[in-house]
Amino acid sequence: MSNIDRLYANVAKSGHVCVGLDTDISYLPEPFALKFPNIEDGLVEFNKALIDSTLDVCACYKVQIAYYEAYGMAGLRAYARTLAYLREKNAVVIADIKRGDIAKTAEMYAKAHFTGEFEADFITLSPYMGLDSLSPYLPYIKENGKGVFVLIRTSNEGAKDIEYLPTENGKRVYHVVGEKLQRLGKDYLGECGYSAIGGVMGCTHPDEAAEIRQKLDTTFFLIPGYGAQGGKAEDIAKYLRNGNGGVVNSSRGILLAWRKQDDGASHFADCARAEAIRMRDDIRQYL
Repeated sequence: MSNIDRLYANVAKSGHVCVGLDTDISYLPEPFALKFPNIEDGLVEFNKALIDSTLDVCACYKVQIAYYEAYGMAGLRAYARTLAYLREKNAVVIADIKRGDIAKTAEMYAKAHFTGEFEADFITLSPYMGLDSLSPYLPYIKENGKGVFVLIRTSNEGAKDIEYLPTENGKRVYHVVGEKLQRLGKDYLGECGYSAIGGVMGCTHPDEAAEIRQKLDTTFFLIPGYGAQGGKAEDIAKYLRNGNGGVVNSSRGILLAWRKQDDGASHFADCARAEAIRMRDDIRQYL
């Protein structure tokens, strides 16, 4: 089974939540952190506790590599160990690396993150050096069932600086990017009807959602912007098709759910699970 089909099946079974393991050492409750005085073990054990508590109530996990790179080799070892644990649990893993380069460099990025210690099921990419920057990843999609999520329209305010610029034919830049990815993705459709070439689509502009979903009808979305950035569950539903076709990321909302409870430090993993369930059910009610 290709990873896009696995992801589609997970959404149907367990909901749309993508747990973002964007883990900083400061997120660990003090009593737990004291048990693991070195950074590598602290990050890994915290992640493992959250994975164990949320595995059956989420669709996938997104691991943001920057949070681990920031701690040097200890952080990268924690990153590799986290990915290994997720593979052991048969979880669908998105490595949030946002690479965007050409030729041999892109080949090395593809090899680094689709094989070996940093192997993931999906990775995130930037398309702004052109579609040839995606070419080195395509053999892994075709031959190994891997997948990518390419930036189309992001959830940050600065998206308007470039993604919303008009082109000569009146379309915005992100429209052009989305349409090109949709065409390219037709060659990599899974049995579920969605392509392994997916798109990052922020949910902070719901007025555009219906048009986007209609035009990009075979593009699976990784959807940021829910919660703190203003995206609502009723907005999420507009980016889906028949209740599927996207996963919704939450990082700090789940990782730091324990801080909202008076005694949360003692059961942080349970707090993360409860928040994931709340988010899952919040989205489901609008489908």
